Amino acid sequence: MVQLLIVYHSMTGGSRQMAEAAAEAARPEIQTRLVAAADAGPDDLLGSDGYIFCAPENLAAIAGVMKDFFDRCYYPVLGKIEGRPYAQMVCAGSDGENAARQTARIAQGWRLREAQPPLIVCTHAQTPEAILAEKVIPDAQLSLCRDLGAAMGAGISMGVF
Repeated sequence: MVQLLIVYHSMTGGSRQMAEAAAEAARPEIQTRLVAAADAGPDDLLGSDGYIFCAPENLAAIAGVMKDFFDRCYYPVLGKIEGRPYAQMVCAGSDGENAARQTARIAQGWRLREAQPPLIVCTHAQTPEAILAEKVIPDAQLSLCRDLGAAMGAGISMGVF
């Protein structure tokens, strides 16, 4: 059975909500695993047919826990997951572009195929208090996450990607 793996990290809840919305929408189409980046490893990647990576942008970069996931998994799966589709979602305070570029470069090194452009949800959190506050992603933004999850699930299950 084909499987979609969603690896996420979230400290204030925004990325978690995004990942859960994508997983919920993908599940009718395909077996979907939602795994926290701290708990995910090479076997998770090897056992899946496509991926969604979801993390916040911290200090204009991918969050450290997500970077740790990529660091732990990069060489053990190198050359073993080539051609598989991926998409990514970024929860950002201002623009999220650099985190999206970093993830895309890692995926390029693995020779993954980008199935969709990055989805960046901007919370506009700019003060220390707002940045550290628990996030509530508006339903309109979660709808975009659901669309991404549904498209990935359908595309992988139909063999489009």
